[in-house]
Amino acid sequence: MKARQFLLSHVKAYDAQKAMRISLIIPAYNESPRLGSTLEAVKAFCADKPWDAEIIVVDNASTDGTGGVGHMYGVTVVDEPIRGKGAAVRTGMRVATGDVKAFLDADHSTSIDHLTPMLERLEQGADVVIGSLALPGARILVGGHEPWWRVVSGKIGNLFIQALAVPGIWDTQRGFKVFSRQAADAIFPKLHITGWGFDVEVLAIARALGYRIDEVPVVWKNHPATKVTSRAYFDVLRDVCKIGWWRITRAWNL
Repeated sequence: MKARQFLLSHVKAYDAQKAMRISLIIPAYNESPRLGSTLEAVKAFCADKPWDAEIIVVDNASTDGTGGVGHMYGVTVVDEPIRGKGAAVRTGMRVATGDVKAFLDADHSTSIDHLTPMLERLEQGADVVIGSLALPGARILVGGHEPWWRVVSGKIGNLFIQALAVPGIWDTQRGFKVFSRQAADAIFPKLHITGWGFDVEVLAIARALGYRIDEVPVVWKNHPATKVTSRAYFDVLRDVCKIGWWRITRAWNL
């Protein structure tokens, strides 16, 4: 109810004749087997909401017809030739026109219905809202547990991330994040990292700009066909070292 009141109040504030728009960005690299079901779920969720949904698939140099799946479902498809999730999300944020801008994973590992509590946090004054497995109420679905090496690497990596980049944020890597338009438009043009470490840089920039970041617990499912490999964790840690240096040298030119 709170989320609905929040959205309805913004409808009136923007234009009495035009609904508020929420942009949902889905970065996708070779996701043709899974993207269709995700788009079906997202479109079904948005169908009865009091706002307009702008669904954007960013085809990140796929070779399996991922973009064609997006076209088949009638959503906006944008090409991003530079490989990397950070590059894809940055492009999606640039072309998005929503009053709220969000991105979620193509495998729907964190389901679209989490958008409701995230919007409530925007109503309560947050500028950036992120999904987290580190909070009470979060859980991993039965049968979807992470491999042990991801659990251990994630815990160690988060301590490193907090020390160098974003103190107090306990889970930077869940693939569902929501931004006010003002925050998104200020943060993403300053993004340097094009790979997996972009989540950390986004939050570090948001923190440096003084935006309020809220975490909400999520239900998450690990998919066997995930694109995240053990090497990705080392890549993130390398990127975190860069972010720590950029914080010191103010390389973002904030």
